[in-house]
Amino acid sequence: MALRLSSMINFPTHNVSSKPHTLRSPRLCMASTLHSISKETENGKKPYSPPKEVHLQVTHSLPPQKVEIFKSLEGWAEDNILVHLKPVEKCWQPQDFLPEPESEGFYDQVRELRERAKEIPDDYFVALVGDMITEEALPTYQTMLNTLDGVRDETGASPTSWGIWTRAWTAEENRHGDLLNKYLYLSGRVDMKQVEKTIQYLIGSGMDPKTENNPYLGFIYTSFQERATFISHGNTARQAKEHGDLKLAQICGTIAADEKRHETAYTKIVEKLFEIDPNGTVMAFADMMKKKISMPAHLMYDGKDDNLFDHFAAVTQKLEVYTAKDYADIMEFLVGRWKIEKLSGLSSEGHRAQDYVCKLPQRIRKLEERAQGRTKQASMVPFSWIFGREIKI
Repeated sequence: MALRLSSMINFPTHNVSSKPHTLRSPRLCMASTLHSISKETENGKKPYSPPKEVHLQVTHSLPPQKVEIFKSLEGWAEDNILVHLKPVEKCWQPQDFLPEPESEGFYDQVRELRERAKEIPDDYFVALVGDMITEEALPTYQTMLNTLDGVRDETGASPTSWGIWTRAWTAEENRHGDLLNKYLYLSGRVDMKQVEKTIQYLIGSGMDPKTENNPYLGFIYTSFQERATFISHGNTARQAKEHGDLKLAQICGTIAADEKRHETAYTKIVEKLFEIDPNGTVMAFADMMKKKISMPAHLMYDGKDDNLFDHFAAVTQKLEVYTAKDYADIMEFLVGRWKIEKLSGLSSEGHRAQDYVCKLPQRIRKLEERAQGRTKQASMVPFSWIFGREIKI
C-alpha cells in the first residue's frame, strides 16, 4: 500500500451536500497526534513531526443496521475474497531476489548489485526510498483496517473471513518493504540511518484517512490506494529497466503484481456493496472523494525537512512515477469498474453523489492542466535520504 498526491491540486467538492448522509451517526472529536506534544527533546527537535493539518475527526459513522451487512457477508468473503490470497509456500519471498548470504559468491553478487545501482540517478532513488518507507509503515495500515466496524479482527486471531483477510493481506504486504529495504541497504546509494529514522517517525505519526471506522469508506479508500500502489511500483519497474537494472525492474514489477491482486479483492468488496446497497455506497464514494484520498505517508518526516512529503511527491510527479493524471485515471477506472453511471433507483442525494463522482475525473484533469500551465520556478531541494544531495523539483 502506498502513495501520495494530497497537495498537488485542489479538487472540487461542490454538488455534494455537506450535511451528514444517511450512512452516518457520527461522533466528533478533535484530531490529536503525537505531533501536538509541545515539549522538545534535548536537541531541540520534537519527538514527532509537526502536524500537517488539524481537523475534526468523525468516528463510528456507520449505523448498526449497516454493520449487519458485513456480518452477513462472511460466507461471501470466504468464497470471493480469500481466494485472492496465495498460500505461503507458493509466495515469493524477498530472498528470491537478493544475493545469497550463505553462498561463497555472496560478495560478488553484492558487487554486481552495487555496480548496477551506480547507473541509476539520485531522483529515482528518492522515489524508490519514498515508496519503500511507505510500505514499511505497514503496522499503521493493519491498524487502520482494524478500526473498521463490522470487519475488524476483534481478538488478533479471529477466525472470521474479514480477520483472516486482514492478517494475511498484511503478511503478503510485509514482504514489499522487506525486499526494498534490503535492496537499498545493499545498493550503498542511500543514507540508511536517515531512511530508518523516517520510517520510525512515520509509524509513530500514524494516519487518519478520514474513513470514520466505516467499512464503506475504508474499502473505497483501499481500492483506490492499492491501484495507486500498483501504478507507482509499475512505473519504478519500467524506469529501472530503462536505467539498465533488470533485477530491480523485476523486484518492482513483482511488488506491483501483488498490489494488483490486492486491488482486485478490495474493488470486488465495494462492487458487492453496490449490489446490496447502491444508494449508501455511492454516497460513501462521493464522501470519500470529496474529502480527497489522503496518502498513507502524508506525515512523512526525517527529523530535518518539515515538507518532506511534498518534496517527495514533487519528485514522483516530475519522474512520472505517480502524478495528478494518475489520480484522475484511478478515479475514472473505479467509476467504470463499479458501473456508477448505470446505477438506478437512487435517492435525490444518491443522484447528486452519482453525478459528482462521474464528473470528477474530468474536473481533476482540468485543474491539472491549469496547474501545469502556470509557470513554475524550479528549486533545488536537499534530501537526507541521499546524504543531503539536492534534487531539482
